[in-house]
Amino acid sequence: MATILTLGSHLLSVPFSAATDFTELATYCEHFAQTMLESDDPALKMALLARLNAALALLRPTLDDPIPPHLLEQFVADVLPEAPVFEPSPELLCDYCLALTQVLTLQGLPPETGQSLAGLLAELVWHFAGNLKAPRWETLPACGL
Repeated sequence: MATILTLGSHLLSVPFSAATDFTELATYCEHFAQTMLESDDPALKMALLARLNAALALLRPTLDDPIPPHLLEQFVADVLPEAPVFEPSPELLCDYCLALTQVLTLQGLPPETGQSLAGLLAELVWHFAGNLKAPRWETLPACGL
């Protein structure tokens, strides 16, 4: 079956390297992930995952580097934006946990990847369980009993 080029397939040829600044790499990561989620083409999804992996691998060793002087101005604002909040629905969060447990059960991963996914799974489970067990009201709601 031939792969039909889509709007997202142009991302497969976007050039980037270790010299690409981290803001551009982060933007590419966003585009790769978004397009991968929206695509129905398995070949395109795999190619976008590979590109996402490559961009993340370039970003990882630079996370503690100082912001280059030519980028400093874009990180200054009169009012700081609110920090993004990770709040998937309980159903989606449970689905994420289930998917990670299934991937980890396969045991075909390199040890480092397995360890990272296990850490992610633990963090997601703690977040999920904490939200499920968190208080929801200041007083008991009227339940009609």
